[in-house]
Amino acid sequence: MRKNYSDEEISQAFRHFRGRNVVVKYGGAAMQSSALKHLACKDIVALRAARANVLVVHGGGPELSALQERLGIETRFVNGLRYTDAATMEAAIMTLCGKVNKELVRLMENNGGRAVGISGIDGSIIKCRRQTDPDLGYVGEITKIKKELLHTLMLDDIIPVISSVGIGEDGLPYNINADTAAARLAIAFTADYFITLTDVPGVLRNVSDPESLIREVQTDEVEGLISKGLITGGMVPKVRGLTDAVEHGVKTATIANGRIPHALMLALMGRAAVEKGQPEQEEGLSGTTIFGGE
Repeated sequence: MRKNYSDEEISQAFRHFRGRNVVVKYGGAAMQSSALKHLACKDIVALRAARANVLVVHGGGPELSALQERLGIETRFVNGLRYTDAATMEAAIMTLCGKVNKELVRLMENNGGRAVGISGIDGSIIKCRRQTDPDLGYVGEITKIKKELLHTLMLDDIIPVISSVGIGEDGLPYNINADTAAARLAIAFTADYFITLTDVPGVLRNVSDPESLIREVQTDEVEGLISKGLITGGMVPKVRGLTDAVEHGVKTATIANGRIPHALMLALMGRAAVEKGQPEQEEGLSGTTIFGGE
């Protein structure tokens, strides 16, 4: 597996995506390694330089948990989901809208890109109401996506980098699941490609065997894979979110392995090869892509 690509190779890989809408949900292992973070931001900048319309959405759960620990704020989970009380919400704004967001912007700028870091609060991009089932405190359920500010930035060749915090109907800030926010934004922009970087290669027939990757899944196959136990735990809401995006107009949604260098580039190279009727150039690295069912 190659780890290094020249700038020309990266540029060549992204030429296929000129004029396409690409939404990237950035998280998982790709955000925990400095080296992987640098390469991911380099790929995002190169994709925009190839004239693709790129929108980045990020979370930052591990960073938020670390800040809560330093501040002495208890980290609580309800059925595996973070409970966000007032103190946790304040810490979320500090972490997601501040530290994580600005670091990604800095890395993109350092790689020659133009990026602006904002949250779902800015321009009321993500409108929401308090989620009640289950009640997770200041956790929001998205009610509306407003695109005007994002369109303005993208028309000026700027990469919007969005933290998953929204503004409620009551005017208060709410924590939003980053996968959910990314899916809704992908739907709003009718994305050609929705790529989510995570900690696994994709959907596996055998969770202990990376070689058992299922490359393509139709939307109408997803619930069957869940019932068979092939999609479990945190992958269930992630895959359902991707499926919902495809069912609402997104062309393809891909789970890419964020633990490998240039995961975004390799995932998109895989899609380009499929669209051109060519074999994928990097066997086993393109993740699982979800398509609309027949």
